[in-house]
Amino acid sequence: MTSQRAVLLASLVLLALVLAAWQFLPTALGVPVYIIPTLSDCLAELARMWQVEGLLGHFLSTTLYTILGFLIGSALGAVLGYLLGMSEFWEKVLSPYILALQIAPKVAFAPLFIMWFGYNAMPKLLVTVLIVFFPVLVNVLQAMKTVDRDLVNLARAYNLSRLGVFFKVEMPSTLPNLMAGLRIASTLAVIGVTVGEMVGGNTGLGYLISYGSGQANAAMVFDAIVLLTVIGFLLYSALVRIEARVLHYLPKAHG
Repeated sequence: MTSQRAVLLASLVLLALVLAAWQFLPTALGVPVYIIPTLSDCLAELARMWQVEGLLGHFLSTTLYTILGFLIGSALGAVLGYLLGMSEFWEKVLSPYILALQIAPKVAFAPLFIMWFGYNAMPKLLVTVLIVFFPVLVNVLQAMKTVDRDLVNLARAYNLSRLGVFFKVEMPSTLPNLMAGLRIASTLAVIGVTVGEMVGGNTGLGYLISYGSGQANAAMVFDAIVLLTVIGFLLYSALVRIEARVLHYLPKAHG
């Protein structure tokens, strides 16, 4: 408990120092507001965005599509990862194509999606799904390859069906890797939505970043970046809590 309090206190002190530096250093160094706004400038702009720019609507739109893209991309990645892990033949057949799609820069698909679907929410959702899909797929597939074969053979000795082996042995064994992939994907989901909104959106925090940069309004850009970070942090924190409940049976490392 004392250690946790010390960590919390150190974190708060560091945060206070960062905020103080943000407030006073730009002015002290003579940095113009349009390059690095102070903390008070950003707070004033945040209030203006709330009243004039409809900030709440933009924030909720980005949050919604971040969560939606994360859920769809994660589900597709996990399902395909498990299916390929259960079939060595199809894993070898599809691996080159999956690798090629994984290597391709996902953000480059955003303009293409806009050409196909127009300036609406679909392109940013598809970019998010595409970015989230691969870390989950790769983690699950790799975990399926490393499942203890002795446990699988033991389950088969008890006449378990293929699905029985999967649900009793393979899926529980791969849960740590799945959760690790989901945590990685949660941070990438914010990137996917932001790219989609910046390239062709008319709503969301990514759109505000693009709009603010065009207006040389650095404070707006800073505010949007901070809010995007908050969304990613909350999603990641939720997954950490879920992981702690799902994997409660695993021994914890003590430093």
